[in-house]
Amino acid sequence: MHTQDASGIQIHTNHSLDNFHLNVDLELPGSGVTAIFGPSGCGKTTLLRQFSGLQRSTNAYITVQGVVWQDSKQFVPVHKRHLGFVSQSANLFPHLTVQQNLLYGKKRLASQTSMEQLDAVVELLGIESLLERKPKNLSGGEQQRVSIARALATDPTVLLMDEPLSALDFARKNEILPYLQKMQRELHIPILYVSHSPEEVAQLANHLVVLEKGTCIASGTIADVLTQVNLPVSLGEEPCSIFDATIEELDNKDHLCRLKVGEQDLWVRNHQFQVGKIVRIRVLARDVSLSNHKMDDSSILNHLYARVSTIANDTHPAQALVHLEFDKKPLLARVTHRSLRQLDIHPGKFVWAHVKTMALLG
Repeated sequence: MHTQDASGIQIHTNHSLDNFHLNVDLELPGSGVTAIFGPSGCGKTTLLRQFSGLQRSTNAYITVQGVVWQDSKQFVPVHKRHLGFVSQSANLFPHLTVQQNLLYGKKRLASQTSMEQLDAVVELLGIESLLERKPKNLSGGEQQRVSIARALATDPTVLLMDEPLSALDFARKNEILPYLQKMQRELHIPILYVSHSPEEVAQLANHLVVLEKGTCIASGTIADVLTQVNLPVSLGEEPCSIFDATIEELDNKDHLCRLKVGEQDLWVRNHQFQVGKIVRIRVLARDVSLSNHKMDDSSILNHLYARVSTIANDTHPAQALVHLEFDKKPLLARVTHRSLRQLDIHPGKFVWAHVKTMALLG
């Protein structure tokens, strides 16, 4: 028996198609970016197609904000699910200007509220200067921003994004990522974001669903999923931790900025961000060392007082993954079993975690 979540999304499907079996049971948040992550062929696009109604499953249960889209008795067709959809290709109408592309499908924009919503979308995606151009006069990144704006212009209940950056080169990806990060912060609708790119997921996801051969092997906040030591999930080759921090101070003399995480401080290179801005940090487990005492006489600038939560074997028998918690944030460290014995590190103990380096994801 499924109970309806009035604020989020529920997806249950157990379906075989063309020698591929998709079996997932998910409860997803009602806002923010949920990244559906995994290698090619794991079922990401199939899941999105079933959720949207493009591909019907005989055994599925889907609800959005308490409204049933599919169960054993009913099936809401795709055109009535009020979805916004962005794919790898922008698919803009070449004979229309950007503004005309945005207005397409929104025939009844008579109300001032609707026009204000459209203006807000244009500002959000930074396409004010592009409105009179036609798609052939836009870069790939600009075209994709217009495509996203067109999907948002209809005020969808859910925005679906299927590998939206995969057709762009490195420079165009970097051009559009800040706008996607802005969407993550400012939009209050759920965004389902399919990707196999670790960088995109690390920068954008609030919630992470990891698929493998049609089965969900992990689902939860990105911080929690990435720091599960008993079922490690890596974005790329290395286990990592991801958490948010607030910029407290800019040190122009040493070109550093001081971040605040709870009651503790971290120093990173100054990226010219403003004080008060919330930024995302990624720390690789290999870049965290542990000790019983704070090492102030070290070249390492960042020392976090943390509690050991869980310890598990790593992929190599000499090493272990240690899950720590500091100010309600998770942190992973990769250390040797010998070091754990010498330092008498065990669950429940408080230690100093020394962070050698970290990536600021913006």
